[in-house]
Amino acid sequence: MSPRSTEQSTGRLPFSHLRTQVRLADSEALMTLLDKDGVRLTVDDAIATVTLANAAKRNAQSPAMWRALAEAGSLLPGNVRIAVLRGEGKSFSAGLDRQAFTPEGFDGEPSFIDLARGTDEALDATIAEYQEAFTWWRRTDLVSIAAVQGHAIGAGFQLALACDLRVVAPDVQFAMRETSLGLVPDLTGTHPLVGLVGYARALEICATGRFVHAEEAERIGLANLAVPGDQLDATVADLAAALTAAPRDAVIETKALLAGAAGRTYEEQRRAERAAQARRLRDLAGVGE
Repeated sequence: MSPRSTEQSTGRLPFSHLRTQVRLADSEALMTLLDKDGVRLTVDDAIATVTLANAAKRNAQSPAMWRALAEAGSLLPGNVRIAVLRGEGKSFSAGLDRQAFTPEGFDGEPSFIDLARGTDEALDATIAEYQEAFTWWRRTDLVSIAAVQGHAIGAGFQLALACDLRVVAPDVQFAMRETSLGLVPDLTGTHPLVGLVGYARALEICATGRFVHAEEAERIGLANLAVPGDQLDATVADLAAALTAAPRDAVIETKALLAGAAGRTYEEQRRAERAAQARRLRDLAGVGE
């Protein structure tokens, strides 16, 4: 049996022993920094956990939830290195709350009809504000991990795509349903989706709105790992521990190199590598800025 087969059959990573080096959400150091509008932020040392906490509605999303998610990103202490995103209950997130499509919309919020009747500038600004919930997950000073089970539809799919890494349970159901509603994915999901699976497959997934399940998600690169549902949290904890084992500045530089690689030429990437390595060598020698 190959090492990969062993990992898949047990649902554990080969670096699972590293989890003892990182305290997770059951330790005395746990702090709750935010708990409102269906979003809970807890921090334990270098690990932040953002939980979608509206299981009764399958963690359906709303503008209030998006503002809370954006606030969670702004509240992270400087020592946090890993941001874990998870959803309570059977679903990660079933997507946008359908109340958004009613004439009255959400209490205290402009309805979609009101937005459509506004100016181009106002509509653009509102969508940009909504997107803030999805943008901070790829900050270079963090590595973000989405732990995904059950439905991850529309805005839920895009929220999982906002993270650097995805670990999924066998019952995961990714789907981009915006086109079936006459809309487009506008919560930052199109860029990472094309980067992960390529243009043609991304177009097919979005235009058909079909479900992508765990086996396919792992095979085409949407998921880094697919593990048994009862091992999802433990596997994410193992991965978080492994990611914090390396020196922080080395991980930050490496993430920045990889994140920018697609937009650089080969020669530009070579120069970026040299500059990053020079900074690391000077830092290790104690002569950095």
